[in-house]
Formats: sequence, structure tokens, C-alpha cells
Amino acid sequence: MSKILIVGACGQLGTELTIKLRELKGNDNIIATDLREPVSLIADGPFEKLDILDKTQFHILLKKYEIKEVYHLAAVLSAKGEQDPQFAWHLNMESLMTILEAGREMLQKIYWPSSIAVFGPSTPNQNTQQDTVMDPNTVYGISKLAGERWCEYYHKKYGVDVRSLRYPGLIGYRALPGGGTTDYAVDIFHKAITGDSFECFLSENTILPMMYMDDAVKATIDLMETPAENVKVRSSYNVAAMSFSPSQITEEIQKYYPDFITTYSPDFRQKIAESWPASIDDTVARTDWGWKNDFNLTKMVDTMLRHLKREMVFD
Repeated sequence: MSKILIVGACGQLGTELTIKLRELKGNDNIIATDLREPVSLIADGPFEKLDILDKTQFHILLKKYEIKEVYHLAAVLSAKGEQDPQFAWHLNMESLMTILEAGREMLQKIYWPSSIAVFGPSTPNQNTQQDTVMDPNTVYGISKLAGERWCEYYHKKYGVDVRSLRYPGLIGYRALPGGGTTDYAVDIFHKAITGDSFECFLSENTILPMMYMDDAVKATIDLMETPAENVKVRSSYNVAAMSFSPSQITEEIQKYYPDFITTYSPDFRQKIAESWPASIDDTVARTDWGWKNDFNLTKMVDTMLRHLKREMVFD
């Protein structure tokens, strides 16, 4: 089996994807890389420290492990990107171009994630279609929209097999989020379990598309395992699972912790959230390669609380 390289393996999605791919394809066949030291969950397999902006080191690793497939997950996310737009653009775009260029000669398959951040204030807010108005107003969204166009370009012009999903907000328990506008939906669980109140940086009725991490990992691997002829969208596929507001997830958590309280203090992330859709139409993904989510809000909250309580006891 050819080896797979994961760039950004210590992040929220990277951690979970590394664990699942090693389970499916064998521990030694998944090479995790990150600029940070490996988290304990992925430290028991092959790991290389990598700054993806270092093209020379990246190519050394491709040759060292005879890599044929790359999952490129390193990025500066929406909220953090607004604090340093120039660096966010540089990292997000230069890293993608490095990997797409490698795809022309050395790689058989590339995965690169996009985001609902590609949409903007003029995008239809409800059941946002696969093909629609896209006018992002964050550097993260701008870089993701540009990345989608580059992915499709490299596929059409050079035949690079690059695949992508537009993730909604991702919620998981194994790793902390990395600076996104939907991160409140992870932090809120930690506060509930420790008996603290939660101060939310979005207003109570701000509805956004969300997805439990197991669904995100499943969607990613399913797309990558789909025969190339069935992958008809080479920019990025809409995928969806659930949509909810801070008040709605609070109410669900209160079924387990009746005294839990959320207060609201919207900050600059509120404007970002208001520019994104409230719900996503992912009919194309469901038709092309059979995407289907397993988790809704009720199941996700129950699963998150059970896992986090266990993890926090062991810590």
C-alpha cells in the first residue's frame, strides 16, 4: 500500500483523520506532519516535523516515504486570519500551490479542504446551492475561494486528481479548535462539564451549519475513496449535517446540565458569522458519491458529553 502524507496532522481535523486513516490503512502507512510537536494521540506512528512553507523539506519527505497521496489540512482559520491577513493569505495559498505543483509529477491524489467561508453577504442564506454567488469578506474565505479555483484549474489543465469539501463548523472532542468562527460550539461543552457558565462570542440566534467530527472524517475518506469518474466537482463539494444557534445547543446541553447558563457578548466574529449561510444544500455530493451524515444535534450533543466527560476524568 502506498503511503499517505498528512500536512497539519496536529490540528482539530488532522488529529481525527490521522487516527482513522491509520486504523483503516495501517499505522506505518500514514505519515503525520506538523509544525508543532505531535499530540499524544498521533505520536505512536510515523511523524515528521514540517513547515509546509519549506518546499525543500516537503519534497524530501515525499521522496523519503515514496508518498503518492497528500491530505493538506494546514491553514490559518477565519477568526485568527483576520488578526494577520497577510500571513494568512501567504500560508494558505503558498502551501496549496506547493502541493498542487507536486501533484503534476509526483502524486496520484490530493485532498484539500475548503469551507463555507467561501460564501458571503450576497450568498442566499438558506439551503445554499453548490453553485451560487460567492463573495467572501474574510481573508480565510478569500483564500479558500481562490484555492477552489486553483484546484479546478490544476485538474482541468494538468489532470491532477485533487478533491475537496466545503466544511461547515466542525465539532469534536479529541483536539481543541484552531481559531475559527464556529469554535464556540466546542468550547461550550468544556464549560458545561466543569460547571462553569459560558460566554458566547456570537449572538444567541445566530444559526450556522455544523458537523460532528466523525461525519467530517467519514465524508473526507469517502470522497477520497470514490472512483475518479464519480468526482464531478473539482472545485469543492458542499456537505451538510445540521444547523443550529448558540441558544439551541445550550438548550440541548441543559437536558444534561439543567443549571448550565450561556451569556452572550458578540465580538468581531459576529459579523463573520452573519456573512455565512444558515443552511447548506449538499444534494450534489449525495448524488455523485453517496454522502450521508450520521449525526444530528441531539446525537452530537450526547456523544460529545459522553466522550468529553471520560477524557476530562482521565486528564
